[in-house]
Amino acid sequence: MDRVRVTRKQQVAEDVVALRLEHPRGQRLPDWTPGAHIDLVLPNGVTRQYSLCGDRWDAHSYRIAVLREPDGRGGSVQVHDELIEGAEVSIGGPRNNFSLVPSPAHLFIAGGIGITPILPMLAAAERLGSRWRLLYGGRRRASMAFLDELTDRRVVVAPQDETGLLDLPDPGADCAVYCCGPEPLLEAAERRYGPGLRTERFAAKSAGAVDDRPFRVELARSGSSVTVGPDVSVLEAVRGAGASVLSSCTQGLCGTCETAVLAGEPEHRDSILDDSERERGDCMFPCVSRARTDRLVLDL
Repeated sequence: MDRVRVTRKQQVAEDVVALRLEHPRGQRLPDWTPGAHIDLVLPNGVTRQYSLCGDRWDAHSYRIAVLREPDGRGGSVQVHDELIEGAEVSIGGPRNNFSLVPSPAHLFIAGGIGITPILPMLAAAERLGSRWRLLYGGRRRASMAFLDELTDRRVVVAPQDETGLLDLPDPGADCAVYCCGPEPLLEAAERRYGPGLRTERFAAKSAGAVDDRPFRVELARSGSSVTVGPDVSVLEAVRGAGASVLSSCTQGLCGTCETAVLAGEPEHRDSILDDSERERGDCMFPCVSRARTDRLVLDL
């Protein structure tokens, strides 16, 4: 992991602060692509994931924005109340589960803090010569971050207290659709646009009906095996068997614990893989996913 310093902390909307992060000795930070996120390791050891929303071509600083969630798991409150300019923290990544694909046209849909991964995508789409549009919703204007940076005529700002719920438009032909925001917006977009929609979630998607029966996991590299019971995750079980697997969110959101599947059929419960990736069955996120077969062989 890299150490970075908080060199600026700025209120950018109601309950939203933006942090600028730089290397303590002014060195370059790892490159990233639009849609990427980092793991932010807070002083109390809590790790949270935040999308990079700054200038992709600035090699010496990152920008993230954090929504204060009083009823959340405590990370955002610590960022707002305790993390000050000059503080040093550790970061992991960047990683990208929401990458921008070239397309003749792009439709971007953001709800609230979901604007963060989409901001750098707009600049990238412009460089690609894409016909892009952005629909940006929120509770009210005061709660919507970075409005001062979104003055292009192709941006539609639609606060709910002024316009009601977002009216999801027809994307047109040859258009890639990206959506990030709260779960009700993502579910509406999935119904509207179908499996071709690309989404980024900040909370785990409900897995629906699941199978929690025990199964065996074999670790191909070590030759050991372990039974995964109904109340234990694959991640916990393989770590108990001696496998070293990095993890961060433990909710199937960040992608840190991605593991190759060599045999057996995983039951995917993550919020990362698309339908075609799930059908291939060659990887899984052991923090949340399980098995449809009695046996899984993992590349561990």
